[in-house]
Amino acid sequence: MTSPHPTPYPEPFFTPDPKTAARSRIADFARWAARHQGAEGIQDPTDYQALYRWSVTDLEGFWATVWEYFDIDATTPYERVLAEEAMPGARWFPGATLNYAHHALRNLQPDAPAITALDETGAGYEITGRELRSRVASLAATLRDLGVGQGDRVVGYLPNTPHAVIAFLATASLGAVWSVCGQDYAPKAAADRFAQLEPTVLITADGYLFNDTTHDRRTASLELAAALPTLTATVLVDHVGLAWPEGGHPGLTVPWDDAAARTEYLTIVPVPFDHPLWVVFSSGTTGLPKGIVHGHGGVLLEHLKMLGLHTDLGTGDRLLWYTTTHWMMWNLVVSTLLTGATTCTYDGSPAPLARPDILWELAARHKVTVFGTSPQYLLAMSKLGIEPSVHDLSAVRVIGCTGSALPASAYPWVRDHVGPGVQLASTSGGTDVVSGFAGSASTTPIWAGELSAPGLGVALAAYDATGTPVLDQVGELVVTRPMPSMPLYFWNDPDGSRYRDAYFGAYPGVWRHGDWITLTSHGSLIVHGRSDATLNRNGVRLGSADIHDVVERFPEITEALVIGAEEPGGGYWMPLFVVLADGVGLDDSLREKIRDAIRAGASPRHVPDEILAVPALPHTKTGKKLEVPVKRLLQGAPAEQVLNPAAVDNPDLIAYFARLGAERNKRSAEHT
Repeated sequence: MTSPHPTPYPEPFFTPDPKTAARSRIADFARWAARHQGAEGIQDPTDYQALYRWSVTDLEGFWATVWEYFDIDATTPYERVLAEEAMPGARWFPGATLNYAHHALRNLQPDAPAITALDETGAGYEITGRELRSRVASLAATLRDLGVGQGDRVVGYLPNTPHAVIAFLATASLGAVWSVCGQDYAPKAAADRFAQLEPTVLITADGYLFNDTTHDRRTASLELAAALPTLTATVLVDHVGLAWPEGGHPGLTVPWDDAAARTEYLTIVPVPFDHPLWVVFSSGTTGLPKGIVHGHGGVLLEHLKMLGLHTDLGTGDRLLWYTTTHWMMWNLVVSTLLTGATTCTYDGSPAPLARPDILWELAARHKVTVFGTSPQYLLAMSKLGIEPSVHDLSAVRVIGCTGSALPASAYPWVRDHVGPGVQLASTSGGTDVVSGFAGSASTTPIWAGELSAPGLGVALAAYDATGTPVLDQVGELVVTRPMPSMPLYFWNDPDGSRYRDAYFGAYPGVWRHGDWITLTSHGSLIVHGRSDATLNRNGVRLGSADIHDVVERFPEITEALVIGAEEPGGGYWMPLFVVLADGVGLDDSLREKIRDAIRAGASPRHVPDEILAVPALPHTKTGKKLEVPVKRLLQGAPAEQVLNPAAVDNPDLIAYFARLGAERNKRSAEHT
């Protein structure tokens, strides 16, 4: 497949100011590497490509320098940087013991804000470094009293508020394992994730805000707790002011205000470098969501690199990035604390009806320096006619953007409506490594519609179907050498087979991520969308299985298939195809019943853009739905390139979905 990008490539859309680049942390790091590590090829500290080449050729030297530059405080030292490089199974920093929570708390200024809590009403409050440490110490003591110890699991059913940050840090300080899910997930969807972990304690809130509405989640919390038989206690958070009912919860209940207001000394447990820190979940495209386990040390180093070097965060900075607690960006946003910067939590819609520009207003009021969002948000702001620059955004120096490919059309809009000196940093990564594979830095130029470069320490390549690296052609995103934040393992995968199949089945010993990319001759990267069936709406990865599970319960429907298709203009189309039972017609009433069921049974984000009746769905000969081929047909790929008709149970359906894709793309082009 050839790249749709025109040649020759245009000039950079944005070039960093040389003086600003020279003062950046990544340039300081480059000077440090050349001076202390003897890094080869680094003559100019603002030459990102030279720094990148060293970082992936001398993997041990690079990560040792990250360790030293950020002064990692290990209780016991490491024996070597990389004891085993083969993937899967790479072993980083054996012998070292440390704790993520210690590093998250150690650089905070006692009387300066560590967390600024915001919501869609415009309200907010601050938690200082001293207060954060005190609340973490209190909750850690409470969890310890509730029987939580090293390796035990604590789970949160929580919106994006300081409660989730405090609960995570308290859990990590004990050497226990954290996992969190947003409250827009139905209790069953949350239980599908948490029950696998056999948690000891659940921390849950009374509700959350979204689009000018307070959503009561007390009953949902009770249902979730009842679905987790291993719980010994539930901590109840009073977030939106709804009174918790007496009784009903299994086991002991503890009010948050009691749990987090004790006067305690914080004792942090040192754990091995690869001790589990948290479990994040895959989207559940097929079957139950997979629990992806990351370690203390790998996350610590990777997030210091991403935030401290690529994003240039440090003491005095403030980061506001719109996210939910079940998106990996929440995990990255919490790690803002590692750099000594202030992190902002936000509860609500990114563009509530009453105040669609609220995030810009808050960014101005709180002097945010890094503002993070998704491509869909920036495109929506443009369509709504929002003018961010009516607010004083002079403190904003970076607009971070991730979740899907950012179209070139968004770049001039940010320049003209946010500020000409603002760096628009498009990033691509994944829950799997809870970080980025590619993005930009203070020292990289930016081409509209492209990511500036692979991330430091990420040995990234584009492979064609034969496993050959290609340049200026579309290929599979692969990583050929290990990253410290690659998963330790999948939960409940004792022999590692599911882990190997997920990433290393296509190219043994090489990580295949599931994105179509082009690596360009000038070192940038273009993301064309998913090469698998994962849904990715508004920057949040969703599982098709969550939707199929709800819809296929309807007696009127025999089968369903949801697809998420990236469109050339930067849009995202998520149709739901349904096969109807005999004698049933798809009218507005049935469509609304389906939408309501998905909203209640999965989440509002899972509600499709359209519901379309089709005569049948294509399967493999063994009965598996052909999700990826249907997606590619809808995106306009020629049928003969998608799959062999002989492998399909009903070959006529290939032509049917190809026609649907052609008609959709024609209408989209005419509309554009």
